[in-house]
Formats: sequence, C-alpha cells, structure tokens
Amino acid sequence: MQIVLASKSPRRIELLQELGLKFETYSPDFKEREGEIDEDPAEIALHNALGKAQEAQKRFKNAIIIGVDTVGSSHGHILGKPKDREDATRLIRLISGTTHKVVSAVAIINTKSGKIISATTETLITMDKMDEAEIQAYIDTGEGDDKAAAYAIQGKGSLFIKKIEGDYFNVVGLPIYTLKKLLKKFSVDLL
Repeated sequence: MQIVLASKSPRRIELLQELGLKFETYSPDFKEREGEIDEDPAEIALHNALGKAQEAQKRFKNAIIIGVDTVGSSHGHILGKPKDREDATRLIRLISGTTHKVVSAVAIINTKSGKIISATTETLITMDKMDEAEIQAYIDTGEGDDKAAAYAIQGKGSLFIKKIEGDYFNVVGLPIYTLKKLLKKFSVDLL
C-alpha cells in the first residue's frame, strides 16, 4: 500500500527518509487554523493534521496518509509562523527566558478502509533569556521565517535552548516515536 506524507516540510521529509520509509509527498490545499488566545494547542494541531490528511485522502484511494501539524504555545498565546520580521521579534521576545510548549499532532488515514487514528505529543522547551541584539541577529538568519514560534531547534535556534523535556523530534516537526506507534496499528513497521 502506498504511503503519503501530506506535507512538503523539508524537515519532515528528511526525517522520514532517514528512517528508510518509502513514501510520496503531497502538499494539501488546506487552510490551517492558527488559533486564538487560550485555545488548546493540541486541538488546533489535531484539527490541522486531520484536515491535511483528509485533503490528501481525496487524491489517493489506496494509501496510508500521514498528516502532521506542530503548534507552539506560551502564556496562553499560540506561537504560529511569523507573518513578518515584527511578528518574529514579538514571538521570540515572548518565549525568551521562559518555558513554552510544543505540540505535534499526527493523523493517519487508511483510505481503503477509512480507518483514522491520531495522537498528540507534547514537549516543553526552556529558552535562555535573549537580549535584543541576539533576537535581531537570530531573526536576521532567516532560519525561523517559516517555523512555529519563529525558531528552529535543529539550527542556530539551538544556541538558546536551555532544556528540553520530551521528544526532540516533536519540536523539529515530526514526533518519530508517536508516528511509529500509530503506523504499527496499520501494520507499517519502520524497521
């Protein structure tokens, strides 16, 4: 059975390739929900992951579809992708010197049977206090332009990470352990 990742995220693609999984990618035409203050990040991530998978389901009739979404939150604020430099500055200031939450949802659909399963993974990230010069220098790298919370844990953003509690790969954007458990329920073994 064909496996389809409903994402064009270079990080997700790279992680699945490193696992040796044979899959196709599909970029779903799905408008992600960004969320409001005090909204549950897990609910937003599940909504988006399932929506991406369901959009891909329309195109692939005999496949296992993997939809994924990652959402950050801090002090009741949803940490989406920055809209511009000013927004990136706001996001980095918000998480600087604090602990924030990153939630990824994985939704998998077997398009032949219609079976759908999903799960969320949560990781806590404690950031160092960044001064204004560090914030602007980091934003200048462009690394966080298309990433939730305006940073990449696997790049220069790692310079400001004091502590991680939970799944590192969740913060990269694909919780590998959760994915493995869900795929096993569809008889897809990653080994």
